[in-house]
Amino acid sequence: MTDTGGEIDRRKNHKMLYITQFVNGQRVQETYLVRKISIGKTKAGKDYWNVVLSDSTGTIDGKIWNPSEPSIGNFDELDYVAVSGDIQEYKGELQMVIHSASKVDSSTVDQADYMPSTKKNITRMFTEVLEIMNSVTTPYFKELLLSFYDDPDLATEFQKHSAAKTVHHSFVGGLLEHTLSVTKLCDFFAQHYPNLNRDLLVTAALLHDAGKIYELNDFPANDYTDAGQLLGHIYIGAHLVENRCDTIEGFPEVRKNELIHCILAHHGELEFGSPKKPSLAEAIALSFADNLDAKMETFHEAAASNRADGLDYHWIGFNKFLDANIRKTSPEGFEGTIKT
Repeated sequence: MTDTGGEIDRRKNHKMLYITQFVNGQRVQETYLVRKISIGKTKAGKDYWNVVLSDSTGTIDGKIWNPSEPSIGNFDELDYVAVSGDIQEYKGELQMVIHSASKVDSSTVDQADYMPSTKKNITRMFTEVLEIMNSVTTPYFKELLLSFYDDPDLATEFQKHSAAKTVHHSFVGGLLEHTLSVTKLCDFFAQHYPNLNRDLLVTAALLHDAGKIYELNDFPANDYTDAGQLLGHIYIGAHLVENRCDTIEGFPEVRKNELIHCILAHHGELEFGSPKKPSLAEAIALSFADNLDAKMETFHEAAASNRADGLDYHWIGFNKFLDANIRKTSPEGFEGTIKT
């Protein structure tokens, strides 16, 4: 049996070189998680490997031009691999030319270095969710919410899950962060627009993405499950909520239909994946809250991951999800140059 204790101690004392710290021309010797492997061909018809490496800060494309070299060991997707390579710029993006690669025992790495995670306090956010849940006064809505958030297994999954594979909140705690933000927006809407049924809206907000627990795998995969591919989180969530409503004695049929409608319509438009367009004021409010939070987080992530020449204020480029060329707002008194 191999003694990994010394290696574990070494890793604990090792200062990780993160992907966002890479610069052009740098030599890198570090361990990363292999996110994806694909085979390509050079212009000369020779096979090469494209290996997407990742850590908690991001991803980078790695090129293995000679996969048959003895320095290139056997490894698969989602393995941890110790690599040695050079960082080069290609078409404005950094990539790593990998000279050696060998699989690393996952027990010798700190997985927190490789899992993107919310910057916010998960325990504090979940406490806020429970506080909002406890403010719901309608008995059948409260019982429904308790059936989710008092379920230890569901509560654990909810706190560690991402809200998406990509685009926004695609990190550990992302589902919790997104749900809390959407719920807070809906709570504000209910105060601003008295015609909204607050308990219906808040309940719908707290449960609108419940299906994502079953749509996506846990990290490090964070990929679609079979049910996620076939059904999607909107249907899964609506079906889950409907079944739980049916177990609650005296849950009004009309309220159940209104709640399910809010979940089915929370993407707002048919082309965005909603089986129904919003027909209730609460469904409209929820769809706007969901859309706003997703877009604000998308903007934040795009701005945080794109820095030109070390400058904060430059045109980032076209963002497909936002459907616009974007840049950060300059601060008060900023006198620098905004680059394009």
